[in-house]
Amino acid sequence: MKKIMALTIAFVALFVLAACGGGSTPDIGISMPTTASTRWISDGESMKEQFEELGYEVILEYAQDNITTQVNQIENMVTQGVKILIIAAIDNQSLTNVLSEAAAAGVQVIAYDRLILNSEHVSYYATFDNFGVGVLMGNSIINGLDLANNAGPFNIELFAGSPDDSNTFFFFNGAMSVLQPHIDSGKLIVRSGQTDVTQVATLRWDGQVAQSRMENLITAHYSTGEVVHAVLSPYDGLSIGIISALRSNGYGLGANDIPMPHITGQDAEVASVQQIINGFQSSTIFKDTRELARVAVTMAEALLTGSTPEINDTETYDNGLGIVPSYLLVPFFVDINNWREMLIDSGYYEAGTFTE
Repeated sequence: MKKIMALTIAFVALFVLAACGGGSTPDIGISMPTTASTRWISDGESMKEQFEELGYEVILEYAQDNITTQVNQIENMVTQGVKILIIAAIDNQSLTNVLSEAAAAGVQVIAYDRLILNSEHVSYYATFDNFGVGVLMGNSIINGLDLANNAGPFNIELFAGSPDDSNTFFFFNGAMSVLQPHIDSGKLIVRSGQTDVTQVATLRWDGQVAQSRMENLITAHYSTGEVVHAVLSPYDGLSIGIISALRSNGYGLGANDIPMPHITGQDAEVASVQQIINGFQSSTIFKDTRELARVAVTMAEALLTGSTPEINDTETYDNGLGIVPSYLLVPFFVDINNWREMLIDSGYYEAGTFTE
């Protein structure tokens, strides 16, 4: 009877532990910024799946673009005993204290697609060639307007990402490296005069903010017959808002409408790829987040097993306290001519995702 009682108690104890997560200590903490963008959902789930296939315990959390929430979530991950943190920061300068706490607990940090600034405790950075992303966007406008053969002038307005995301400046500078000579020559005209990244930045990459700004630009600078010929947009979520503003002001594909400007984007989100198919957005930049997730997972596993992660860049990304060793992936240009090859044939999206 005593043996039966002891076995029963042990079984109950094991059941309770299982219900509470088995009492196991998680290996990896993944902190993503928001579920408002489908790409962050894809990134987080892809990493979690890959880690779990390798047998690691994972915590995956989204902070819904709230800085305090992200800090609290990271603190909780450290408290739970994670060995590695993978962080896509909402604000690149708000994590200094919590990363110091993580370092004191022996936790190593991989910055994911957004460089974390002003912390000596960022071990590695996994991202894309972000300056190259901007160059692709700029060239999309140059080729879309055929500036090599057309004298212009063409009117262009510029948008940039969130000022607290270091990628914003790489994207913008990359684009302007090819657009600025045409602005200087007068072939491209920014009628608003807003050409500095601080003037055109969009806090939290908010599409509604971009839509409101585009509407204001049209009212202030295009109300007496002038036409917008191109818009530099660094993210599909902004492009959607920009397109809404333009269409509500008479731009579109109808016989009596003003032709849509050449509009860029980034992340190949479903809604924007559909806009490309429909003729309202000109291009986007495809960053295969499956590969980025794979790189981050490979980096983390190397650290967990005492190896040195593979990197391919030791010069580009200075976070204010030193160069962060990085692995940069190649971005790809997508437009009406190659979207099926890049996004469907590659298996990134399923056939039937889009309406043709």
